[in-house]
Amino acid sequence: MAIFEGAGVAIITPMNDDFSINFEKLGAIINDQIEKGTDAIIICGTTGESSTMSHEEHIECIKYAVEVTKGRVPVVAGSGSNSTAEAIHISKAAEEAGADGLLCVTPYYNKCTQNGLYQYYKDISDAVNIPIIMYNVPSRTGCNILPETAVRIAKEVKNVVAIKEASGNISQVAKLASIADGCIDIYSGNDDQIIPLLSLGGKGVISVLSNVAPTQTHDMVRAYLDGDVKKACDMQLESIELINALFCEVNPIPVKAAMNILGWESGPVRRPLTEMEDANKERLTKAMKDYGIL
Repeated sequence: MAIFEGAGVAIITPMNDDFSINFEKLGAIINDQIEKGTDAIIICGTTGESSTMSHEEHIECIKYAVEVTKGRVPVVAGSGSNSTAEAIHISKAAEEAGADGLLCVTPYYNKCTQNGLYQYYKDISDAVNIPIIMYNVPSRTGCNILPETAVRIAKEVKNVVAIKEASGNISQVAKLASIADGCIDIYSGNDDQIIPLLSLGGKGVISVLSNVAPTQTHDMVRAYLDGDVKKACDMQLESIELINALFCEVNPIPVKAAMNILGWESGPVRRPLTEMEDANKERLTKAMKDYGIL
């Protein structure tokens, strides 16, 4: 059974002006997301700036998300690392905190082999008992989970049940779906490919767009899953301009800016990221207005 079906939000982490985590605002955003139809909360992912969090902050955010969510939707905790030992530490803490699943990015910078990827996920799985979603985002990690490797891991590693596919390579996703024969759930990791991936049998999306358009993203996925393909395709195409604006600078710079524009007072991005350039912010603001969320 899938950890979730539909639109999960790769939620931002609001910051105070001194770059400390604004938990009160995080709680408000989580509640708003759930009220507007979001199907899962993905905490401490790339969009949540987990790479600049201490271990203590990372675990505290996961615990807080579980407490606020109160079982209304699944909480999936980002827990991958370029160090297997660190990934195990965070994964075990997430399980103890009550997370419903883990999102484990491939080891970054190390660029391990396909056998190394297998061992990485096996080692994490051996340490926990909750489901694991592999996260394939080679543009950030320098490491690509090949379809054959993903299927091998899904079949041989007990807790690995899904993959967030953010390679951007729809042909790779099609090959994965064709050889997996249903042994692994596939989630889109790219907001501009939600409907194409669903058409290949995907279960949903782990979305940046959902931060600023939770109802629309949920409804897009739901329409497709309910059989209204035209409505879903129309909604995908209508969102492209906004999606492109949300990625005109490296994520999560634009989405944090967008949340601030919407009045969420989500604060700054942590260094080494810097605030959005004025020209790009103008582009983002226009796209939000054109999409009807501003």
